[in-house]
Amino acid sequence: MRVLVTGGAGFIGSHTVDHLLERGHSVRILDALIPQVHGKEGRRPDHLDARAELIVGRVEDPSSVGQALEDVDSVIHLASAVGVGQSMYRISDYCTTNVLGTATLLQVIIDRKLRLDSLVVASSMSVYGEGLYRRGDGQFVAPGLRSDAQMASGDWELRDTDGQRLQPVATNEDKLLNPTSVYAINKRDQEELCLRVGAAYDIPTTALRFFNAYGSRQALSNPYTGVAAIFCARLLNDRPPLVFEDGLQKRDFVHVQDVARAVVSATERPVPYEAINIGSGDALSVSEIAETLALALGKGIRPHILGKYRQGDIRHCFADIAKAERLLGWKPSKGFRQGVPELVEWVQSQREAQDGIDSAWDELQRRGLLS
Repeated sequence: MRVLVTGGAGFIGSHTVDHLLERGHSVRILDALIPQVHGKEGRRPDHLDARAELIVGRVEDPSSVGQALEDVDSVIHLASAVGVGQSMYRISDYCTTNVLGTATLLQVIIDRKLRLDSLVVASSMSVYGEGLYRRGDGQFVAPGLRSDAQMASGDWELRDTDGQRLQPVATNEDKLLNPTSVYAINKRDQEELCLRVGAAYDIPTTALRFFNAYGSRQALSNPYTGVAAIFCARLLNDRPPLVFEDGLQKRDFVHVQDVARAVVSATERPVPYEAINIGSGDALSVSEIAETLALALGKGIRPHILGKYRQGDIRHCFADIAKAERLLGWKPSKGFRQGVPELVEWVQSQREAQDGIDSAWDELQRRGLLS
């Protein structure tokens, strides 16, 4: 197939491109090469395979999208402005790139009456808001956000109406969506736009809900990237990783190469009009992640537990991946500790990693989004 990958020069995108090429497909990339991710030079990344054609342009630009779609069989839509915190004060920018960009891509596809073999759109675990929980009597519940009063008191865990602590469990795709940030709302909109338009125009479309991807090529100097890369940037600068709340909140970390395999699988064998979790299925605390990375990098630096919280933060969310196994025949190949050596080897090869987290958090504090 000839496959268009929007956002294909980035973290997940470039690994997806590699896997597509390994599978014998030809690849075209549409990517804006934004400075926050790719640096001020805006040049083609060194890690990008020379066999992939690159068109530099924005996904919300109909002309660039039209050029990129010429003679393609399938589309993988990864282009997105990322970062939960930043999305809360750059609302227009995020909605333009994420929602208008997705709408533009779909508009050009249907205006040109393209008969695509498949469309895969990157969604996110953030669409769930809080993950799934179980009460003491065994009943599953999908709670909303914790109150400001509860957070201010340092009572971090979710509780039922009787004040009893809820037990987090793996979140499946049937859980009610409750996005709690502009970024999360955007991802829900991207997912639903693609699934609904795909169904209306007979385009086999699959939405993949990525959990916390980590691995090589994640922008270390971007303070709004994934937490593993942010922690690595801090550690490389001999600073402690900064951890919200008490550090015991649980997340699901999935290796980027496993994510790429899932994307290519859904491209080659689409599961029409389904949303599917792509995670490891393991629950790790954020403190555990920070400590593991410090040890792997040879840094005797413990994380700094802040006891603070951000507006919209959730407590626990990790993936039930049974649907991915059943419909895609996909399983992750490695757990977090097995994937860390590849990340650390790449991190140590980087010439510099600017730690911009302090200025990013100053901006959140100034806007009243950090407490």
